Amino acid sequence: MKYMLLIYGNQEKWSSIPAETWPAEIAKQDAFNKKYQGTGELLGAYGLADAAAARLVRRTDGAPAVTDGPYLETKEYLASFYLLDCENEQRAYEIAADMPWADVEPVEVWPVLHEAAADL
Repeated sequence: MKYMLLIYGNQEKWSSIPAETWPAEIAKQDAFNKKYQGTGELLGAYGLADAAAARLVRRTDGAPAVTDGPYLETKEYLASFYLLDCENEQRAYEIAADMPWADVEPVEVWPVLHEAAADL
């Protein structure tokens, strides 16, 4: 079964982490990624740019129409997501709880209910 782990953040949160501790924090995340890539349970880990870099795309007359956005009504936004393939929901919870910052910030766990066929 596949699951997405979602991490939220904002620039204020990232700025509150002292610069001298960033290398150690990144090393913890890298170790987490390597651990679960090694078990085959982590299919991918993706960090997103700040929300100011996000764009909205619509189709107008068959062509992409790109605008600034999204305009978020929240202080935090999606910062990272991870795709797991693990035995069951309990295992997904265990992996989420092992995230380096899970003792400080919650990790959302979402079951993936549909996946496009690989041979499309």
